[in-house]
Amino acid sequence: MDWDFHTAGIFPRRVENIWGVFTLIFVHADWSHLANNVISFVLLGSFLYYFYKELASKVMIISYIFSGLILWIIGRDSWHIGASGLIYSLAFFLFFSGIIRKHVPLIAISLIVAFIYGSMVWHIFPWQNQDPISWEGHLAGGIIGFFLSIYYRNEDPQKPVKIWDDEIDDSMDYWNENMEEPENESEQTNEK
Repeated sequence: MDWDFHTAGIFPRRVENIWGVFTLIFVHADWSHLANNVISFVLLGSFLYYFYKELASKVMIISYIFSGLILWIIGRDSWHIGASGLIYSLAFFLFFSGIIRKHVPLIAISLIVAFIYGSMVWHIFPWQNQDPISWEGHLAGGIIGFFLSIYYRNEDPQKPVKIWDDEIDDSMDYWNENMEEPENESEQTNEK
């Protein structure tokens, strides 16, 4: 329909355009760009909300706002549109969080993210002089996702504490000893 919404994106370091931080993810270059971001958002968002129930909304909101703010600060003088910063933030959070927490289901999610989105890492670097893709937005999202995985490393799902058989045996011995004492005492008092 020849509508042009690129001005709802971000033009870095223009104070009058800072509101683009909140509208950037709703504007895409074409249907292919939109489809790629929607599919990635649904998949990564599902992983996030399934495995990190209590943290998911915090991570989503912080990723949304701060990836846009960092892009507004570091981006080149051009219009930046799309939800790629948010997508990169979610992917980096899921990957690094699983590695940091060392919990098997979360490590599995890290490996799945690496398998599906492993090539994303190359798009946080500039490939050409006038690269039409906002590598700065990708870099901003990656930075936020990485730092969120470190900041929230002690919240929500954690690796379960392993109770070794020795500990169980020791506690059972203690319990058995304490339980036998009253029986012995009663037997001794009855005998007298």
